[in-house]
Amino acid sequence: MDRRSLFKAVGTAALVGAVGSVIAKPGSVLPRAAAQPIWHELFAQWVPEIFEPVPDAPQHTEAIVIGSGFGAAVTALRLAQAGVATTVLERGSRWPNDPRREIFTGDDLPDGRGFWHTTSFTGVTKVPMQFADFGGVLDCTSYPGIDVWRGAAVGGGSVIFTGAMIAPERRLFDHVFGGVVDYGELERVYYPRVRSMLRLDPMPADIYHSSPFSHSRAWDDQVRKAGYQPVPNDSIFNWDVLRGELDGSTRPSATVGRSNLGNSNGAKFDLNQNYLKDAQAGGKARIFPGHRVDAIAEEPGGRFAVTVSKLHPTGVVIGTRTITCDKLFLGAGSIGTSELLVRARETGALPRLNEHIGDGWGTNGDVVLARGASSVAGNGQGVPSASRIYDDSGTALTLENWYIPGIPFETGALASLAVVLDPTRTRFGFDRATGGVGLSWPTRAQEEVTAAALAVDRRIAERADALAEYSALGYDANALFTAHPLGGAVLGKATDSYGRVHGYRGLYVMDGAGIPGSTATANPSLTITALAERNIEAIIREGR
Repeated sequence: MDRRSLFKAVGTAALVGAVGSVIAKPGSVLPRAAAQPIWHELFAQWVPEIFEPVPDAPQHTEAIVIGSGFGAAVTALRLAQAGVATTVLERGSRWPNDPRREIFTGDDLPDGRGFWHTTSFTGVTKVPMQFADFGGVLDCTSYPGIDVWRGAAVGGGSVIFTGAMIAPERRLFDHVFGGVVDYGELERVYYPRVRSMLRLDPMPADIYHSSPFSHSRAWDDQVRKAGYQPVPNDSIFNWDVLRGELDGSTRPSATVGRSNLGNSNGAKFDLNQNYLKDAQAGGKARIFPGHRVDAIAEEPGGRFAVTVSKLHPTGVVIGTRTITCDKLFLGAGSIGTSELLVRARETGALPRLNEHIGDGWGTNGDVVLARGASSVAGNGQGVPSASRIYDDSGTALTLENWYIPGIPFETGALASLAVVLDPTRTRFGFDRATGGVGLSWPTRAQEEVTAAALAVDRRIAERADALAEYSALGYDANALFTAHPLGGAVLGKATDSYGRVHGYRGLYVMDGAGIPGSTATANPSLTITALAERNIEAIIREGR
């Protein structure tokens, strides 16, 4: 596709997104009140499973796990294996997989299945999209200075992430964690345990050399010309499913630029296919989708009270009640866990929480980049990230081969995700008038990580004789968002080094909130999962 055709296609995509319905006549706009029931009826036809009635969570359980992402899923499995009756509460739906149905929407022309109760979205390109309000899988929460992307589904971030699971270098890890966690212990025991559970491995040669991954090969060729040696990434993707996409035995997904909003055919070996599945197998753990936790508190006598709103996928609140547990494990992600703890401290529901609650939040230095290709023909839009490079010529950072979300056709550009070693941290605040919890991200931090990443990307483009102009379609460097929010209840400060929250026995942080704003130039999912394995093992072993 030439550039004139490309921009015409992009304009068409923007128009369809603005109309809000692919079934509307050209130029027509469905009123919001009319559009949503139409879409909700379509969603019920396409994915009836998420509309099935969900039972209420039990009134009391020995342990409650809030969330179902990486840290929460590990916690649920290991508690269940230890014989602890466990309730897992997840605000999002439990989405199925099917080799032929379109379970999830694509971020090329998304609908409400893609986003958690928002009606518009502009991603890493500059193409705005609009759609009906629904309980989709990606929550994009806007704060001053930053948009935060996070999961809203059973399986949490594992449903929507890029699949790359990488360990940081020891020296950078130690720099960030300051000795609170022994990297050698993770390297010997917990990183290998997670790799085994999630079947992590690099992209096989036959996939790498297939047509959808010609962009990966072009990316590797460019970085070699610039003097770097690309390193293969371990990935969570099921390569046999991708082979099925290539031979036509399953509906294309990961090979056609679909990932951020879920893989319908199960190409991503997400937590529903391993940790969460295994947690439920023995009958000790039960998962309750559509259960949003609004508040936590301590009852007289030491039990924890959890206020829960039960949600219909359309967002209607079916009911609100308070349930209890003896042990409460927070795995709602950096934003969710931090919000609950900050609100509990500031309202007096958990008054003994210390001053470090809400502190140490960062974006993991995320920057999305795009540079020109030396050859624009057939770069493809396969999703799994094949490789990465590391650069410490200035600020330490990693660049990973990526695809361009939302554009599943030729753009004449190669994308990268940069993870910069950014020391910037901010703190959650509490608004007493509204009861809201929020944060603000400094413009200076965006500018610094953008400059560091862009310097490396431009150096590669120059040495590879590749065009760098991309601003007509998207951002050549975008740090206006993060898909890797970290911190807010940091290990060794808000908690001990194993996630036990200071001031309360039986209260634990088991997710990215415990990480001090960065996983040291690496994607955080592997480290979050390994830390959860380490922490829950110690908690169960020591009985506290």
